[in-house]
Amino acid sequence: MDATNTLAAAPLGRSRVRPGRRRADAVLRGFCAFATLLGVIVLGSILLMLIFEGVRGFTPTLLTQPTPGPGSEGGGIANAVLGSLILTTIGIVIATPVGVMAGTFLAEYGRTSKLAVVIRFLNDILLSAPSILIGLFVYTLMVRPMGSYSGWAGSVALAIIATPVIVRTTEDMLSLVPGTLREAGAALGAPASTVIMKVSWRAASAGIVTGIILALARIAGETAPLLFTALNNNSWFNADLMGGIPNLPVMIYQFALSPYPNWQQLAWAGALLITVTILALSIVARVVIKPQRAR
Repeated sequence: MDATNTLAAAPLGRSRVRPGRRRADAVLRGFCAFATLLGVIVLGSILLMLIFEGVRGFTPTLLTQPTPGPGSEGGGIANAVLGSLILTTIGIVIATPVGVMAGTFLAEYGRTSKLAVVIRFLNDILLSAPSILIGLFVYTLMVRPMGSYSGWAGSVALAIIATPVIVRTTEDMLSLVPGTLREAGAALGAPASTVIMKVSWRAASAGIVTGIILALARIAGETAPLLFTALNNNSWFNADLMGGIPNLPVMIYQFALSPYPNWQQLAWAGALLITVTILALSIVARVVIKPQRAR
């Protein structure tokens, strides 16, 4: 009799629990949908405002003339665009070999060694370090001894920011390469360095390139480190990259805070240009990583 009552009560117990679980599930789903909708609305409004204001600043002289003086009309941002291209190019050229080699060491040689643990810990700190601190570090290391702002100091600051991204991506991509591929290369008598270059790097090439592209997108819009290293310039810069170097992030920061409508309009146009560039780099990174995932 007791067993019968227990069996009879079990469905009733489950029926009392299920409605509560359904309500909790509905509440959680509603909260998630609301949070997603709120995020989309905020990001969408920012993007729409950026497009609306930025498109009005796109003129025939935007990419052909340098930034104008205070209170002047016309002008463009050609010098700032060229300066940003030079700074980011030098920065990523410095960061790429360092990041790829460090990531290769962690994935292929160090692995669980104490040195590898220390390197990973320091790399994680650099990943989360405020960029303004990196700018101050490079200012103390290069700007003060050299006695001048320079594009070299700005490029080094950007390289320090990009390096940990490349290190992490390279290590992760190499860790996904099957060990059997390495064993097959070793079985043919190839040394470890040859196996890494001919097997591991080839297998993880798409992911490594993706990490480099993401690092490039990461530093393309950095402002804080350039304020202490490259600063800015409203004219063209010297060939030796000494002195203030015009660049888009600092130009946007300075022009957006100015009282001149022309400068403010150029700041909107520059912000839209950086946003489109970073979006394009992110899309390219996703396209590049698809073959790696398909493998």
